[in-house]
Amino acid sequence: MATYNEESTVALAIEEILAVSYPFDIELVVVDDGSTDATDTLLSKLDDDRLIIHRHPANQGKGAALRTAASLATGSHMLPFDADREYVPEDIPRVFEPVLKGRCSVVYGVRLFGCNTVYRSYRHAVGNRLLTGLANILFNAHISDLHTCLKLIPAPMIRDLNLNESGFGLDTEVTALLLRCGVRPFEVPVTYYARSHAQGKKITWRDAFECVWILFRIRIRGRPDRASSGQAQERLGGYNGSHVPPGARQALVSRPMSRTVAAETSPDGGTGRTVTSSKYP
Repeated sequence: MATYNEESTVALAIEEILAVSYPFDIELVVVDDGSTDATDTLLSKLDDDRLIIHRHPANQGKGAALRTAASLATGSHMLPFDADREYVPEDIPRVFEPVLKGRCSVVYGVRLFGCNTVYRSYRHAVGNRLLTGLANILFNAHISDLHTCLKLIPAPMIRDLNLNESGFGLDTEVTALLLRCGVRPFEVPVTYYARSHAQGKKITWRDAFECVWILFRIRIRGRPDRASSGQAQERLGGYNGSHVPPGARQALVSRPMSRTVAAETSPDGGTGRTVTSSKYP
């Protein structure tokens, strides 16, 4: 979970996630991306053994925060979840069902416009449709929601993607790289309560142009040659729920990604939580 100046929602969002009953063990990694409001103070008051809290000394972007979270986590799968309560945690077990049944390896919790969704902006809704359509054309795919937050992906896949984006463009980069390698996500409809810019929404029209650039940049690279394509399919398309031992399945977590973050870890006042802080050269 990446959070930046979300003092009005972050504590409740975390409590709601941890309150859900899951058919597997979970670990929730929260990265405070240099918040200047009371987010850090609120996070320091939370006490749960499943919670890892990390703070960036300065704002680096949502993508950078998610990459840091992945580098700190230890489980088999990663599922980003926003701190603004636009999504509901009760959908998380449903997103995992196809993986637990061994039917697929990548699942997207998609927002089906007009069904269980509330949009504050017509431009945002149409913009996402247009960008999703562009991705489908460029990669000969048929996904419904390019920019959904709920992307359930095995940790080995995340490591093999070699992600580089630091801002909102990470959402686009993840999906474009998966589609380029032939991976097609299974889709599960989820609930979505959009908020307005007045309520704290941070994405802007500039992010849409960045999304277009990322899609074309990754598409222009071309598909891997036949040999490397087969290897990519084996790595990125060969994981499914049967590879995760029952009773040891973990959500919202991942093993380290390609970008290493040096971290200093310490117990927080004997509460059992782990608090980390970045050290950058």
